[in-house]
Amino acid sequence: MDALIVCLWICAAVCAATWLASLVSGEHSWVDRIWSIVPVVYVAVFAAAADFADVRLNVLAVVVLLWGARLTFNFARRGGYAPGGEDYRWPILRARLSRWQFQLFNLLFITVYQNIILLLITLPAYTALTHSRPFGVVDAVLAVVFLGLLAGETVADQQQWDFHRRKHAALAEGRQPESRFLRSGLFRYSRHPNYFFEQAQWWVVFGFGAAAAGSVLEWTVIGPVLLTALFVGSTVFTESITVSRYPEYADYRKATSPIIPWPPRRSAPRPTVTA
Repeated sequence: MDALIVCLWICAAVCAATWLASLVSGEHSWVDRIWSIVPVVYVAVFAAAADFADVRLNVLAVVVLLWGARLTFNFARRGGYAPGGEDYRWPILRARLSRWQFQLFNLLFITVYQNIILLLITLPAYTALTHSRPFGVVDAVLAVVFLGLLAGETVADQQQWDFHRRKHAALAEGRQPESRFLRSGLFRYSRHPNYFFEQAQWWVVFGFGAAAAGSVLEWTVIGPVLLTALFVGSTVFTESITVSRYPEYADYRKATSPIIPWPPRRSAPRPTVTA
C-alpha cells in the first residue's frame, strides 16, 4: 500500500479515537496528548517505505523523533497525560459557547482540523520519498538549523518550567512571586519564544521537501502555513485570557515581540503585584 494512503488511514483512525475519547471522558485535550507522537509515526512510515535506505528520509525521521521525544517529555512533566490534564482554555471556551456549538467546534476544529495539520506538516517527507535528488549541503544545513531550533525550544520550555516552579513555591510559602508571568530570559525578546521555535522547525521540515524536489514551489507548504495560522489564533486567544488575569501583561505586550525574538521596543515597567 502507498505510504501516503497508510498515513491517511492512520490519520482517520486517530481522528476517530481522539473524538470518541473526548466524548467518553468529557476532556478535550486528546489531540494534545498525541500531538508529539503521530508526526513521528507518519515520518517513520515514509522512511520505512524507502526501506530506510534514503539518507534524507532517515535524517528527517531522526530529527522529528528528537522533536517528538522532547515535546512528549515536556508535556508529560506538566501533567498533560494525567487525568484532568485538559487544556485550561477549553473550559473557558465551553462557558462562552452553547453545548452544541462547542461539540461542533470539538469535532471540526479540535479533532479533525488539528489532526489534518499534524499529517500535512509531515508531508515534505512524502516529497522526499517521491523524488530522487541526493542528500546534499542544503540538507545538512537544514538539519543543523533544525537542531538549533530544537535547542532553543528546549531552553524556552525549561525557563518557563523553572519560573512556574519558583512562582508556585513562593505562593505556597505565602509570598508574592517576583512576577506573575515570565518576562526574562528568552521571554524578554518574545512573548512566546517556544511557539517561534516550534513553528520554525516545521518550516525547516518543509525545506527538506523543497530540497528533495529542487523547488520551494511545493504544495506541501500548506502544512507549515496552517500550523502558523493555528499558532496565531492560539496566541490571540491565550493572551486575551492572560490580560484578563494579569492587567500588567498589557505593558509587557506593548514592549515585547509576540512571536519572533526581537529586542524590546522599550523597557516595560515592572509589574505591580497586589495581594
